Amino acid sequence: MKLSGGCLCGFISFTAVNPSSSHSCSCDICQKHSGCQTAVWLEFHSDDVEWTGEGGVPSLFRSSASSSRAFCGRCGTSVGAIDDSPVIALLSGIFDHNEQALFSPQSHSFEDMKPEWWRKIMPDAAV
Repeated sequence: MKLSGGCLCGFISFTAVNPSSSHSCSCDICQKHSGCQTAVWLEFHSDDVEWTGEGGVPSLFRSSASSSRAFCGRCGTSVGAIDDSPVIALLSGIFDHNEQALFSPQSHSFEDMKPEWWRKIMPDAAV
């Protein structure tokens, strides 16, 4: 299955195959990067993502010791995270068709950083 997507203005676009996992995250870096309380990611091996748009590889901001956040340098759309390990995690909202079950998160990181009102909507997983 080949998945596709891109940014708001179309300058950054991609195709990707072989998603390895989907997860959500509520850490403060994901919140700032996405502008959302929780981000939903679909992960790929970096060899399985091809940047096909005029903009090529997205602009990067080094967000931690092992990862950079990717975004469109033209319209500012948050695209995902490109890790130093060969993993690219793309935000679920940038895919052309993201209603498939494979986008449903298998795990959630940093539940402790969700605001209390969000816990009422999305309760923490049982420990």
